[in-house]
Amino acid sequence: MRRYRLAPLFFVFFLAFNAHAESPDQAAVASAHPAATEAGLAILAEGGNAFDAAVAVSAALAVVEPYSSGLGGGGFFLLRQAGEPATYRFLDARERAPLSSTANLYRRQGKVERDLSLNGALAAAIPGLPAALVAVSERYGTLPLPQTLAPAIRLARNGFAVDRVYRERAQYRLAALRDDPESARLFLHDGEVPEEGFIVRQPDLADTLEAIAQRGHDGFYSGERAARMINAVRNAGGIWEAEDLELYRTVEREPLRYTLDEERTLITAPPPSAGGIALAQSLGMLRHLPWQHTNRLQRSHYIIEALRRAYRDRGVLGDPDFVEIPTADLLSETYLARLASNIDPAQATPSKDLPPAPGWTEGDHTTHFTVIDKRGRAVAATLSINLPFGAAFTAAGTGVLLNNEMDDFAADVEGANAYGLSGSQANAISAGKRPLSSMSPTFIESDEAFASFGTPGGSRIPSMVLLAIMEYLQGHPVEAWVSTPRYHHQYLPDIVEYEPGAFSRDDERQMEGRGYQMKALARPYGNQHVLLWDKESSKVQAASDPRGVGAAQVRD
Repeated sequence: MRRYRLAPLFFVFFLAFNAHAESPDQAAVASAHPAATEAGLAILAEGGNAFDAAVAVSAALAVVEPYSSGLGGGGFFLLRQAGEPATYRFLDARERAPLSSTANLYRRQGKVERDLSLNGALAAAIPGLPAALVAVSERYGTLPLPQTLAPAIRLARNGFAVDRVYRERAQYRLAALRDDPESARLFLHDGEVPEEGFIVRQPDLADTLEAIAQRGHDGFYSGERAARMINAVRNAGGIWEAEDLELYRTVEREPLRYTLDEERTLITAPPPSAGGIALAQSLGMLRHLPWQHTNRLQRSHYIIEALRRAYRDRGVLGDPDFVEIPTADLLSETYLARLASNIDPAQATPSKDLPPAPGWTEGDHTTHFTVIDKRGRAVAATLSINLPFGAAFTAAGTGVLLNNEMDDFAADVEGANAYGLSGSQANAISAGKRPLSSMSPTFIESDEAFASFGTPGGSRIPSMVLLAIMEYLQGHPVEAWVSTPRYHHQYLPDIVEYEPGAFSRDDERQMEGRGYQMKALARPYGNQHVLLWDKESSKVQAASDPRGVGAAQVRD
């Protein structure tokens, strides 16, 4: 195993790799649902590239995972274009606050009412996924939208079978789904969570997908369907206007780049993702700590302390179109070395004892997939509607289940959101602004290999991706990346959460002896999907999280 070292950040858009193979011998798709994986593989078999397949997978997931993503949500797409050198693009399809939004949108009689940012039409930001489907297809795809959206249209019209994950998420949001007649009609059966095998059909959603297939961006953001969505939202107390939809566009941003060692480079999500910076910071701190030469518990200690400090710095992040992000300062070698130097190798550092970041101003309910084609073009995409079933509000006559991403803003800069993340002025609500996100689609590339990572999971996303990357850096197989036991720390609350099996009772006692407050979770979390292209053999491996019902397939 080569020595793991990190070097400073380089803001260079192109990477020159003397790769052993310019393209793999195989293609692969790994997603959270078998039907979405099959949709992507079908498009590849029809002559489409990875970007066409990504459109097909995204649209299929919008149908079969209404609890995780959808046309009423948004996401991030990290793209690899084949060539010498390979080039990368990052497509920001994050939702935007309606233009009538204000910082006090959810404040009533001087107090923030959290339910308003979680349930119903007022909780919904302007969706970005439909624009992303069109943008990816038109800029990078080779097949027409009617062809790449066809699998999703069939799934919406013919229906899909309810599985255990659907039932679990619907049970969690049952009360909210019952409160909206259209959502209850579509996603429940006689007001209750459907049994496994029950067929969910969404003909209105099929019609909306067909409108996008025929009219592109205008099929969703203007015309009859846009009018239906606006009327439904406003009649239910929301504030959408025609201009909100007409003005929505995706944004291409420069991916965040961080050199891991002499050979490997991290390519990940920039702001408004907080996850990419947290990953780079955590790996940067770990460079100065002997994690690779210690036992499992000591390694966990170092990882938790790095995460604690990275999440502390989240407070300076926001939409880069609205606030200045001190990325170079946050990822400077001097700063990360200083953060690492105050990590006690034997004891936890209480979060209350960490000073503010100096000199700067202030879900399992998401989905992820990854695709690679035989030319080496690749996509890692993380999509979301925030909480399970989003705002639990469906615009009648469109089949579009809306997000509740407005809760990802700091509705109360002194409080916290649904994930316990502290608020900050940088992420305050503002008209047209994109909320901060934890979504972290990530690549690591070298001469020898290309790897893709990502998962849903709300505020736990960066810690899950970090743990998978640590497995990769230790040379473990792709199955270990997605199955490794998970634990999480996010600065505040000052608690280590961990899933069953991550720590034994003796481990827990030892960690408590170091000063940690440990919290065992009732069930596993996350749903990671990864792939690895070994350039020496030209072979591809892919894996889907055993905690979910997804599928990873490699095709010659």
